[in-house]
Amino acid sequence: MSGSPKHLLGLRNMSAAEINEILETALPCKEIVEREIKKLPTLRGKTVVTLFYEPSTRTRTSFELAAKWLGADTVNIAVSTSSVQKGENFVDTVRTIEALGADFIILRHSMAGSAELLAKSVDCTVINAGDGAHEHPTQALLDLFTLKEKFGKIAGLKVAIVGDILHSRVAKSNIYGLKKLGAEVTVVGPPTLMPKEIEQLGVKVETDIDAVLKQVDVVNILRIQLERQQKGYFPSLKEYARLYGINRARLERANKDLVIMHPGPANLGVEISEEVSVHRQSVITQQVTNGVAIRMAILYLLSGGGSKDAILH
Repeated sequence: MSGSPKHLLGLRNMSAAEINEILETALPCKEIVEREIKKLPTLRGKTVVTLFYEPSTRTRTSFELAAKWLGADTVNIAVSTSSVQKGENFVDTVRTIEALGADFIILRHSMAGSAELLAKSVDCTVINAGDGAHEHPTQALLDLFTLKEKFGKIAGLKVAIVGDILHSRVAKSNIYGLKKLGAEVTVVGPPTLMPKEIEQLGVKVETDIDAVLKQVDVVNILRIQLERQQKGYFPSLKEYARLYGINRARLERANKDLVIMHPGPANLGVEISEEVSVHRQSVITQQVTNGVAIRMAILYLLSGGGSKDAILH
């Protein structure tokens, strides 16, 4: 990547050129993912550690597969059985892991800014796998890759992001990436789940989801965090599903070519119906597959990889 960055902390400060380089590098990585024999020696001798302070299936597993298929050794640190339970802070934990020979730390943490703090505290490469409600850059990158694969471009696309914009790191990273690459973004959700200054990011704000779905090319449906329902952000899950859930009836009133995305895991019957999640217009499964390709590209580029085609050899 331009300037040879050492870490991947977020999309807010990345250039369009850097984002496009990752998307281009993911193309040969996708070829590897689809091979019968996937193993390559590209990162042989490197050690990748996943350190997740929050639960994850898709992100952690795809990072581990990405590293393994590029030939790296992988270690998964279970926080529940680590020295964190004895009071060790996460910076000291990572310094210990680094001293044991780690080259990459993949960090997920509930504290916004945790990845940036870590990057300033250690010498190994840090990749942000989600920090609080701040950013989730690799999810946004795989979403962008999926859209480029589907449409052949990002510029000019009209994308709606629906749901809990206030607490969503996925929404923020997607907005940064989509805007940098020339898409038009509309955010939709209850006023109580909408940041007050969200329009400053260059997005439109709407509450009428049916009107929006007739006008956009893509809807990216955010997971409703069930714990929010206990804090009075909306009356009930049933009410949220009625007003903002994407179901078959709502889909039939939408743009007939609408592409449906969801970062997962989905609350079926709340923000999306099971029928819509597997509908022919859904690319949710492709998003999961593309997550491995994007994360392979990131590991390759941050390790100092050169030409995107060199990754195949």
